Amino acid sequence: MTARAGYGGSARFAAAHTLPALVRGFVGARPRAAFGHAGPGRPRWSAATLRALRERHGGAPVLVRGLTGTVLLILDPQDIRQFYAEPIGSTARPATGADGCAHAGLGAGPRSVDDSVLAAGLTVHPSCGAFLSVLTDEARRLTAGGPLELARVRHSVARAARRIVLGDAAAGDAELGRRLGRFHDRAGARIAEYADLAEPHTLIGRARRHAHHLAGPEGAGSDPVGQVRQWLAAFDLVPGILLRTLLLLGAHPAEQDAVAAEARAARWARGSAQGALPRLRACVRESLRLYPAVPDLIRITRAETEWRGVRHPAGTCVVLPVLFHQRDPEHVPAAHVFVPGRWASREADRDVRMAPFSHAGGRCPGEQLGLLVTAALCAEVLRGHRVRPARPVLDPLGPLPAALDPQGIRLHLTRR
Repeated sequence: MTARAGYGGSARFAAAHTLPALVRGFVGARPRAAFGHAGPGRPRWSAATLRALRERHGGAPVLVRGLTGTVLLILDPQDIRQFYAEPIGSTARPATGADGCAHAGLGAGPRSVDDSVLAAGLTVHPSCGAFLSVLTDEARRLTAGGPLELARVRHSVARAARRIVLGDAAAGDAELGRRLGRFHDRAGARIAEYADLAEPHTLIGRARRHAHHLAGPEGAGSDPVGQVRQWLAAFDLVPGILLRTLLLLGAHPAEQDAVAAEARAARWARGSAQGALPRLRACVRESLRLYPAVPDLIRITRAETEWRGVRHPAGTCVVLPVLFHQRDPEHVPAAHVFVPGRWASREADRDVRMAPFSHAGGRCPGEQLGLLVTAALCAEVLRGHRVRPARPVLDPLGPLPAALDPQGIRLHLTRR
């Protein structure tokens, strides 16, 4: 028998989960809008709603009517692995970015380009040395004086992103992001200009070396402008992740000292060891477990599928509330506490309950590059400075807040 939420359960789900998710997207464009729906209490309220649905239906996937239609909610860890086994994308509904990742919804040709250009699966990117030089250069603005806030971080990360994706010539082109969103043809012409000047280590330079991306059957239908837009959009997530990670380290001084020592040692390392930074990467992963960049993952089934003996038709929208599962105290030890050491085990990276970068076919090909960039920026800040939170002030022993808006984070830096 199909588990289906009643009118009251669906209304609570829409109010506590779907509406705040929609508002988050709106607030991304207009940060001051509708704060009441995106306030810090909402994720915890959503977790309580989802937990009640799980208890009521014995953990079975539940059909719930939300603001955008009926969805099948995955509420029990035993069903998560099947969710990741579902193919990415659907002809019925676009899936690009459904997992917060450029990989989602791409065809085989562009996806192979992403995997190669972003060096999916390699802990340290082949262009690590050049990228670290860019990050060191741009990070000077982060430690130049005054409190560290989102606007300054965004400026530095955006410059670094343009240099990593398109080359040094694009560093100061702050208008490019707006052009990508509104003027596709003009952006394409500008990107072509930068591509001609791009250094070989850049992402566009590496993409140009893959001829099948631009011509031939594997490159048919590829969109270099769209791909550059996706790469740059992925960097837009870095400032929030960086600020949350530094805030958490500011509240845990012993861990901060340990990763600062790792950062100083890495400066004198050679080769790929400079970008490895395993302890700092663990802190970034833990920050993403507590505050995922994409709180819900989506699959649109391509064929009829069976969930716990109940068959659902093709085209069913299946939702995995990642934030709920990653902070579920019933299944995750110390769910609301900053414990980066949990990522020291290789098994943690395969644990489907925790998915900072998704799993299986939907796993983000830019995972390792994103970790390299964020950890390296943290390292640049912490080598010579100690971070102390100005706001908010976190309790390192008690449960951490359900949400941390990066616009409200303000950090003080003092020389070590």
